[in-house]
Amino acid sequence: MAQKKSKKKRPSLPTPAQLSKWDRQYIWHPFTQMQEWVGTDPLIIEKAKGSYLYDIHGNRYLDGVSSLWVTVHGHRHPTIDKAIRLQLSKVAHSTLLGQASPPSIVLANALIKIAPKGLTKVFYSDDGSTAIEVALKMAIQFWRQRTPPVPKKKQFVRLDLAYHGDTAGSMSIGGIRLFHDRFRPLLVKTIPIDAPYCYRCPLTLNYPSCQIACLDPLEKILATKSEEIAGVVIEPMVQAVAGMIIQPPGYVSRVRALCTKYHVLMIADEVATGFGRTGNMFACEHEKVTPDLMAVAKGLTGGYLPLAATLTTENIYQAFLGEYDEFKTFFHGHSYTGNALACAAAIANLELFRTEKTLANVRKGARLLEQLLKPLAAIPIVGDIRQCGYMVGIELVKNKKTKEPFPLTARTGHRVATKCREHGLLIRPIGNIVALMPPLSSTERELRTLIRILRNALLATEHS
Repeated sequence: MAQKKSKKKRPSLPTPAQLSKWDRQYIWHPFTQMQEWVGTDPLIIEKAKGSYLYDIHGNRYLDGVSSLWVTVHGHRHPTIDKAIRLQLSKVAHSTLLGQASPPSIVLANALIKIAPKGLTKVFYSDDGSTAIEVALKMAIQFWRQRTPPVPKKKQFVRLDLAYHGDTAGSMSIGGIRLFHDRFRPLLVKTIPIDAPYCYRCPLTLNYPSCQIACLDPLEKILATKSEEIAGVVIEPMVQAVAGMIIQPPGYVSRVRALCTKYHVLMIADEVATGFGRTGNMFACEHEKVTPDLMAVAKGLTGGYLPLAATLTTENIYQAFLGEYDEFKTFFHGHSYTGNALACAAAIANLELFRTEKTLANVRKGARLLEQLLKPLAAIPIVGDIRQCGYMVGIELVKNKKTKEPFPLTARTGHRVATKCREHGLLIRPIGNIVALMPPLSSTERELRTLIRILRNALLATEHS
């Protein structure tokens, strides 16, 4: 008599309680107060669709920050899902060191076609910090290898309150003391200039009568030290982590003009501002500016996989060419450079911008968002509302007239975020700034829901 085959028992899935326990027991979360986290019931996201995230208990949340500014066309877009599956049937990864792959080539071609005119080369990395690190290293090596060389050019000018990442080089050009000061022994010296923080102007002036006077120090620095300065690093249009600080019109183009005049490289950090967030594909396009080096990441793959790139000009690239024994090679890279799955996702992501008319929809949605945000200005704790496309910063203040900020210990932004979560909206504040960056695919109904929940949270916080 034939014996029945025993069915293999599938391993049981961990329960929500087990997942919560293991998370608190084993995971060290980034930018998270872990002493507090251990005593909480962690939010664990299990699945997503469109603009919504779902936790392990089945609760649904509107994604108000694009899962930390990366999701572009919504979660689980069928076109990007399909592209990754197709690539997975071929190869998941092969090195780019000394060989090539079709997805990385096709993506590089697509990036150069949409990049500011004059950028011609693509160097891949894995995240925004490393894309910036690559740009800094390229700048230093370029000045040493160009003809004639200018080896003294090894300093960088950066904006106060800037955030460009967490590697040593990217922290060196950062200006958020809470994040960077304790690591100063690891960092190189840089030259800071004031951020164009119009709401809290360091010069106590007003735009446009100020004539962008906050850039006058940059010209003085370049006029006297240009032989020592390799580059000026800025986030064009919006300083994101600084609190969504919007630069006044003409700021980016003037930085470009000063860099050109004094023979200094302009390095644009488009990690947060790139891929449609400001209404154009890249923020530099608003003022028809081409930087010498441009870092991109976050939205590059549509929010699917880690991938970044540093784009640069033919002029910079040529300085790295030479005979073998000249060792002009750019000795930088990592094991997963130009990963095929990530590149496949990015190719599909960029194609969706065309087929779904994403930029036109963002401009339309941004106008609606502007209208929806206006009434929030009447709330007593709202001091300033800043918006550029789908990038929004709402600064909360203790005193509207004097602009006195809440002490950070009051955790006002955190309390607003907590109340939003209670009503199905996920946001992540930056201190006293409520930051919004919804997916570019957000519908009118979703944008209205986002602002309605936020308004109620602001009012509840004001009275708590």
